[in-house]
Amino acid sequence: MAHSITVTSSRREEMIDITSDVAEIVAKHYPSGGLCCVYTPHTTAAVTINENADPSVRTDIIKGLASLGLEKIPFSHREGNSPAHIKSSLIGCSCVIFIENGRLKLGTWQGIYFCEFDGPRTRTVMVKAV
Repeated sequence: MAHSITVTSSRREEMIDITSDVAEIVAKHYPSGGLCCVYTPHTTAAVTINENADPSVRTDIIKGLASLGLEKIPFSHREGNSPAHIKSSLIGCSCVIFIENGRLKLGTWQGIYFCEFDGPRTRTVMVKAV
């Protein structure tokens, strides 16, 4: 059974640290070893693992994606959020983390982030281990 995390963004583009939410689910429901899949079922959002020691890294990732200039391209998609779809595809909708003794095996500086590219919205992240 997958477990859900509700994530509410407050800006159009934002990276939200969900590491503690995922770790809590893993500790409670998957106390042995295995693989943890973190997945978001949204086409204008993403999930990634990156540095969580310096919050400016999140800002830099958003700036780096903005530097692609996607907002300047006259896309055909009527909703006007093609840049968000492209950013979601570039980052990806899931990540996998090893579990050992009920704990996520993240690197010293790593955290798990939900990436919003078409907010603000309330979104779902699913967590399941095997």
